[in-house]
Amino acid sequence: MADPVIVHARGMKCPWPALRAARAMRDTHAIMIEADDPIAGRELEALARQHGWSFAILGTHRYALAHIAPD
Repeated sequence: MADPVIVHARGMKCPWPALRAARAMRDTHAIMIEADDPIAGRELEALARQHGWSFAILGTHRYALAHIAPD
């Protein structure tokens, strides 16, 4: 498996971090996104859930989204 795609969205107001993540999701299996908008975490979690991906908080303003392979 390749390394996750890094998405830089610091300084962007929502919905831009989620839109950038959604675009990256088209071409990869995993994303690490940096976003400092206060509601970015909730929006990224909802995006991941909507697409059947996992969501994790990596630290302050850092999140991971990954495709969940079917069983």
